[in-house]
Amino acid sequence: MSGVDVMVIGGGHAGLEAAWAAAKLARVALLVGNPATVGRMPCNPAVGGPGKSQLVFEVQALGGLMGRLADDTAIHTRVLNASKGPAVQSLRVQNERDAYAERAQDVIFGHGGIEIVRGEAADLESDGRGGWLVVTTDGRRLAARSVVIAAGTFMRGVTWYGRHSRPEGRQGEPPSRFLSAPLAQAGHVLKRYKTGTPPRVRADAVSFADLLEIPADPRPRGFTGLPGPRARQSPTWQTYTTPETHRLIQENLHESPMYAGDIEGLGPRYCPSIEDKVVRFAHHDRHLLFVEPDGVETSEVYLQGFSSSLPPHLQDQLVRTLPGFEQAVIQRYAYAVEYDVVDSTELTLNLESRLLPGVFTAGQINGTSGYEEAAAQGLVAGTAAARRAQGLAERFFDRETGYLGVLLDDLVFKGSDEPYRMMTSRVEHRLLVRQDNADERLTPLGHELGLVNDAQLAQTTQKYARVQLGLEALQRQRAQGQTGEAWLRRPEFSLADVEALGIELPALDAAEREAVEIRVKYAGYIDRARRQLLAESHAQALSLQGVDFVGIEALSKEAREKLSRHQPQTVAQAARIAGVRHADISVLLVHLKQQRVSRET
Repeated sequence: MSGVDVMVIGGGHAGLEAAWAAAKLARVALLVGNPATVGRMPCNPAVGGPGKSQLVFEVQALGGLMGRLADDTAIHTRVLNASKGPAVQSLRVQNERDAYAERAQDVIFGHGGIEIVRGEAADLESDGRGGWLVVTTDGRRLAARSVVIAAGTFMRGVTWYGRHSRPEGRQGEPPSRFLSAPLAQAGHVLKRYKTGTPPRVRADAVSFADLLEIPADPRPRGFTGLPGPRARQSPTWQTYTTPETHRLIQENLHESPMYAGDIEGLGPRYCPSIEDKVVRFAHHDRHLLFVEPDGVETSEVYLQGFSSSLPPHLQDQLVRTLPGFEQAVIQRYAYAVEYDVVDSTELTLNLESRLLPGVFTAGQINGTSGYEEAAAQGLVAGTAAARRAQGLAERFFDRETGYLGVLLDDLVFKGSDEPYRMMTSRVEHRLLVRQDNADERLTPLGHELGLVNDAQLAQTTQKYARVQLGLEALQRQRAQGQTGEAWLRRPEFSLADVEALGIELPALDAAEREAVEIRVKYAGYIDRARRQLLAESHAQALSLQGVDFVGIEALSKEAREKLSRHQPQTVAQAARIAGVRHADISVLLVHLKQQRVSRET
């Protein structure tokens, strides 16, 4: 192949978004070991959830791919935390697993600007002119101006089934054997992480009548506004572990490579294995499990919450202790996978290596977990790599941008000592950066970056023009002595209730009606959040010189320890320290204000 602008290594969720974004600006090649695995969902067949759906909405607003693929293959959609405020509501879309990969391949392989190259990357060499040569194991030297490494769990990957291991990137797929070496030789600190996946069980061996059925929402939702035609065809279910499950695990911990000391990698705290749950939460007599179909017509179900590295013969026994699974037959066993990751603090906010200019990394190689986190990073790295190749100025997503900005800021300034998972609690101003207003916030930026076409920008602009007309209609019209806006502020009133009073609104679709309701009902909270954000932006530059952190009792214990050790000179520096939360920064601001008042009096 001739040289390209951007070479993307890896065809998982990060690689897909990187190639898709970069191809809007430059010539792209996608280097994969096996094209048939592109877009595969190796873990749960679902997209979204708390903290994650916000990322997908932001990727969609920026012209990304994941939301479109999820909607095209949706078989079950639910809004989680629907009874709570809009800041924490999140969409979760259950997908047809195989159809998701097929759809991804259709889109990527059919893209005229993306060349598919089959091979394994073995080395990176500078071309002496600011570009790179990706050397493959068969000796080819593929030239590119920029490189995006989206290797997932494949770099020196090892899978574990009990105490037995084999070199794999994930079940049945060979690892990336050599790519760690050039990164380490350049000075990158490589860490060893671990994750895992639950068993897949034959659907015809499960007694679904004994499980709690969770129906889809009556009105399907989607990331693009157009959920797939089969979005309500399948329910999901719930079951629980039992005392017998826990007994078997406790008696066989010596069979776990994690507890036997075979695995050196650090696992995810927020998505622990079933062994970890039983050991760490021994006071619980049962743990909730989610039973999710891999598709409408698939023969498998996925046991969410039951990831394990115990050997297959024990998995058979354990699964049969679960209500509804007494006759279960496992088709694919759970396993743990151990792999290399880079230290993300060695990257820029565009995920470019500080040690290898022009080389970007995205996804689990940066120490994250989850499809959604990977997709968001892929979009950022692919865009930045293409802009660099084209000689365009860098553009950064700061923390106030939204969940995407928080993800990047956390990775680069705080790093991680375990697989990083996005959560709503990590986002300080989440009321301002909700999933419902991602398009309003980010689609204009996506258009500036060349990721969003004129039609998508116009659609978003027109949407919020109609929302504004709806707000003005509520402010202008009155019923029984009050404006429509005042009526809608009442907790028990919906937009339909206001219309029943005789208030007339312009034609609005469901998303636009939701936008009007949120803006009216949460106006006070949103305004307060905006004022707080403005105040904090001014406060970031305040000096912390001479502050005795140990003496501030309102700080968390961890914050006192970390601040005393690092001795940040400004509030902005303090906010970047791992373990120092937003609440601790608020305490510091109060302390500084009290000190100022004391001096003035």
